[in-house]
Amino acid sequence: MPEPPNYLDPKILAKLQGLELKARLIVEGFISGQHRSPFHGFSVEFAEHRQYSPGDDLRHLDWRVFGKQDRFYIKQYEEETNLYAYILQDKSRSMGYGSSAPTKFEYANYIAASLAHLLLRQRDSVALVLFSEGVERFLPGSTNPAHIRQITHALEETVPEGKTDFGATLHDIAERMPRRGLVILISDFLGDLSDILLGLKHLRHKRHEIIVFQVLDEYEVTFPFKELTLFRGMESAQQLFAEPRSLRAQYINELNQFVGSLRSECLNNQSDFVMLKTSDPLDIALASFVATRMATSKR
Repeated sequence: MPEPPNYLDPKILAKLQGLELKARLIVEGFISGQHRSPFHGFSVEFAEHRQYSPGDDLRHLDWRVFGKQDRFYIKQYEEETNLYAYILQDKSRSMGYGSSAPTKFEYANYIAASLAHLLLRQRDSVALVLFSEGVERFLPGSTNPAHIRQITHALEETVPEGKTDFGATLHDIAERMPRRGLVILISDFLGDLSDILLGLKHLRHKRHEIIVFQVLDEYEVTFPFKELTLFRGMESAQQLFAEPRSLRAQYINELNQFVGSLRSECLNNQSDFVMLKTSDPLDIALASFVATRMATSKR
């Protein structure tokens, strides 16, 4: 069995060196991206509990909770972080498609791991949600740098499967998030556009800031097929045996309309939208996006 890929690519991390992923909106009363002192005194207010991770400061263990639940929890304080980030990663079967390496799911995992590393380096809290028809796995937020190991391990051991249900899933996630923050949503978004948009609007209604990464395979964008081809649905039993050259113009037109509508609605919803192909050099694309966002963020 081949070893799972290491999604912390040094080439990508090197490009992100010196950059910050800032939030443009005011989150929980603070201007995100401007971190306060990491030294906690008596004036720091308790915010919430999070599960203990190896490397956490043992001074902040809540022994009272341990006595009741027989589990270790850390007291998290308001000044530990200004930004709560939630990375929502689509693990449905269609994300497993790849005309060549990497697949869409693997490419998306590089995005998720790289941005999680960047946010943790900034002392921000990062949570990971893996979803398909519903929430399949949820890693609670943590500011501990060691949390990156839990995130990458979860990505490495996940297999893309199941159907996508954006409507129910995004509504569920929106209600689960305990604090307003930055939502990074990574998917191919090959689903019902109205369901997707309703879910995004629910997240914005909850006053989250949203960054949408649409990941598509090169073949899905260019449709280079020439010979008679059998096309099979990855999330349904549908299949079509067709002469692709007769379909190419209509297919590309409909795809462009779909992507354009998704981009337009995201921008109207005050959300960032980035479309990436799995053939795009991710180190350049990701660093360019973060740098541009830094330059345009409100101070």
